[in-house]
Amino acid sequence: TAITVQNTLGVHGVHPLPLELIAAQARAVLEDIGTDAVKTGMLGSVEVVETVAALLDEAKAPAVVDPVMVAKGGHPLLPNAAVEAVRSLMIPRAALLTPNAPEAEALTGLEVRDIDGQRRAGEALLNLGAKAVLMKGGHVDGPTVIDLLMTTDGETVLEAERIDTRHTHGTGCTLASACATGLALGRPLEVAAAEAWAYVGEAIRRAPGLGGGHGPLDHGWPVRG
Repeated sequence: TAITVQNTLGVHGVHPLPLELIAAQARAVLEDIGTDAVKTGMLGSVEVVETVAALLDEAKAPAVVDPVMVAKGGHPLLPNAAVEAVRSLMIPRAALLTPNAPEAEALTGLEVRDIDGQRRAGEALLNLGAKAVLMKGGHVDGPTVIDLLMTTDGETVLEAERIDTRHTHGTGCTLASACATGLALGRPLEVAAAEAWAYVGEAIRRAPGLGGGHGPLDHGWPVRG
């Protein structure tokens, strides 16, 4: 939904695309090939949120909604005015919502500092209409990273040792995309999330260490084995 100017040191510019172009891009695919799942990421304005929400209704496929608000280097990607639009329009359309702690705090007004905070925020997001929530724990202090996959039927705990690295650029986007891929392949939600989580963990471990800031992951590691 936008062209960005960025490197491992930060985001240096964001140029939103015209709403008509965003809609035309999506419809060009939907009218020809179709889709088995949709993943959304940075939505830079209220108008973009409204446009994408309408496109999700047209797609009629499970949507993985990554409520991107701040880049890894701290650059804000979503204005405050659009947070309410995400809350009211995107969350109810989410088959899976994948917030980190700061995003969950912005969407719920609750403090997320430990697993209990993750759980409370996740429950609040379910109450806002998300079918499932993957509460990411990377921003929560501790020797391990704990993510909670929550639905109205219960929760699944995903826990691993914290990897000491600064090369985590695009981690959340990769996780949401991998979850959407699993759903598109027909995996049950719990399987899709667990496989995506394991994939991202290994991609972080194998990160090539590019750049002087937050470098990218090794997305291609499964091909090489």
